Amino acid sequence: MKKIALINETSQASKNQMIYNSLLKVAGKHGHYVMNFGTYGADDKTQLTYVEAGLLTAILINTKCADFVVTGCGTGEGAMLAANSFPNVLCGHIVDPSDAYMFMQINDGNAVSFPFAKGFGWGAELNLEYCFNELFEHESGNGYPKDRVIPEQRNKKILDEIKKVTHNDMLSIVKNIDKEFLMHTISGENFKKLFTDNCDDSELSNYIKSLL
Repeated sequence: MKKIALINETSQASKNQMIYNSLLKVAGKHGHYVMNFGTYGADDKTQLTYVEAGLLTAILINTKCADFVVTGCGTGEGAMLAANSFPNVLCGHIVDPSDAYMFMQINDGNAVSFPFAKGFGWGAELNLEYCFNELFEHESGNGYPKDRVIPEQRNKKILDEIKKVTHNDMLSIVKNIDKEFLMHTISGENFKKLFTDNCDDSELSNYIKSLL
């Protein structure tokens, strides 16, 4: 079972419940647990920018509060870039089911970002469900095409090691990042309960809890 978190930034808040329902429908079918971190709606007290969505993604992944994060913004690009700027996050940009399948099989990441405005028209919820199915139905990291399995798995390990060198550790980041920005990111109405119920017992988790 994977713990899957949903985060969408403020411009797409009106779609949060629809996205959550689609994710829950598919991920629940495959035995996964889904958490909704918002932004929940236009009147939500905590309105997350795509940069805050990236930071929140990193906090959830690095504390093991979530094993996988589904996020997004208008184009999906900003949330992807923000998430990938942090350690231990490998976020793909997903538009259609083939993106979802190949990202999981080739790149074996732990987060995805969707365009929740650009191209998000008639049948969008069906496309989301098909994408979620490709993300969560199969075991990840098996390679595609099959004759590329060994080099793809080797390259994924190389990328993971490079990210360890090119990124500061997450505890140092949250201690040095702008405090107002951090506190707003973790101020969601359900964050405290979802986080404390699911995070690991680590220095990073304990520091986040001390801020709450």
